[in-house]
Amino acid sequence: MKTLPLLKKCRQALLGATLLLGASAAAAVTELTVYTAIESDDLQKYAQRFQQANPDIRIRWVRDSTGVMTARLLAERDNPRADVIWGLAATSLLILDDENLLHPYAPQGVELLESRFVSQQTPPTWVGMDAWVAAICYNTIEGARRGIPRPTSWEDLTRPEYRGQVIMPNPSSSGTGYLDVASWMQLWGEEQGWDYMDRLHQNISRYTHSGSAPCNLAASGEAVVGVSFAFRAARLKTQGAPVEVVFPSEGLGWDMEAAAIVRGTPRLEAAQRLMDWAVTREANELYNEGYAVVAMPGVAQPLPNYPTDIIDRMIDNDFSWAALNRDRILREWQRRYDGKTERR
Repeated sequence: MKTLPLLKKCRQALLGATLLLGASAAAAVTELTVYTAIESDDLQKYAQRFQQANPDIRIRWVRDSTGVMTARLLAERDNPRADVIWGLAATSLLILDDENLLHPYAPQGVELLESRFVSQQTPPTWVGMDAWVAAICYNTIEGARRGIPRPTSWEDLTRPEYRGQVIMPNPSSSGTGYLDVASWMQLWGEEQGWDYMDRLHQNISRYTHSGSAPCNLAASGEAVVGVSFAFRAARLKTQGAPVEVVFPSEGLGWDMEAAAIVRGTPRLEAAQRLMDWAVTREANELYNEGYAVVAMPGVAQPLPNYPTDIIDRMIDNDFSWAALNRDRILREWQRRYDGKTERR
């Protein structure tokens, strides 16, 4: 009968040890706050893949459009809330870098990335992940019903038959919107770029705060034409939406999704591990599930609804120019066109 008290004590000891181990494991988990503009339908997938490889790090995502996240990071410069930026436009990271808000770090394996996907600082202050490319969504059903032809060029969107039928993102809040504006100016020069946007503005129904929204609205039939980016256009078409993905003949503006550590993070070791993972082949293969161009050469496989020569269609983008002139261009854009922007 003496064995019963002994067994009871053993069970209590085991329970106590289990609780201590559980508490220790919980305490060992590091939570990283990550600011991002990555598409919502990919965030969970990215987090799951990273946490499978790093079970002791948990990510708390804070997501909004590129312009909003950039403004938030600048506003928090004296009291940073984020540890890492993962999936924000490279043009935005150049602005943050100029404000000395990024922590230099060379992720393990960064030398395997294409050079244009890595900042020119030593050590680098940011690394690119993938490229997103401008595109147009055209609703084939609504276009046929309303007698509006499929566009083939940017210039087509200024023709009279498109009056009130075009939706595009506001460049102040959307990275895709700013990508469009900056690329048009690089294609034609500033004077002709503003002239083009003056004529395009006459045909704009409204400006959205999201880069995906114009394609989503075209897919639903609310608009015939949505100026957006290829990732969203191609995915909607694959999902069965009645849209054609148009890659305008003059050339395609583009930007990178990029990652960086926020200067001053108290969770530097965990932040560095996220950056290490972000440049791996596994991560690049993950990016290629939605993007046709990724940072690591030799990884990208052709994707449905993308042209095989998409790299050749991308303009020679001057990211430094786009970042340096961003505030000036946005002020002028708002003065001219902001009256058609949707309310939040």
